[in-house]
Formats: sequence, C-alpha cells, structure tokens
Amino acid sequence: MRKCIRCGRYTLNHDRCPYCGGELIVPHPPRFSPEDKYVAYRLEMKIKTGILDLNKIPVYDP
Repeated sequence: MRKCIRCGRYTLNHDRCPYCGGELIVPHPPRFSPEDKYVAYRLEMKIKTGILDLNKIPVYDP
C-alpha cells in the first residue's frame, strides 16, 4: 500500500497516483530489528541535518 504525497490518498499502484498523478511513498516505518544494519547511516544523517546534537545534554522533563 502506498500514499500519494500530493493528495494524501492510498493506492496499491507502484508508480503514480491514479487520482492526481502525484508521487507515491510508503507511509509506514520499516520493521524494528535488534540487528539494525542501517543505524549508523540514520545517526549520521540526524547529526548532519541538526536533528540530533551530541554536544548538548539531553533534558528529560516528564
């Protein structure tokens, strides 16, 4: 199942949205695995984009 970026509708097509012709994405996250092969890549991208700052002390506020 895929979701259109432009109109937000779901479809079973794999190339383009049948309603508006927009690009389709997979709307759900990948499955969790304790042996994650791509954790280093995700961590690197979060640091480069500024989502994660390793120099800042995390604040926990329940």
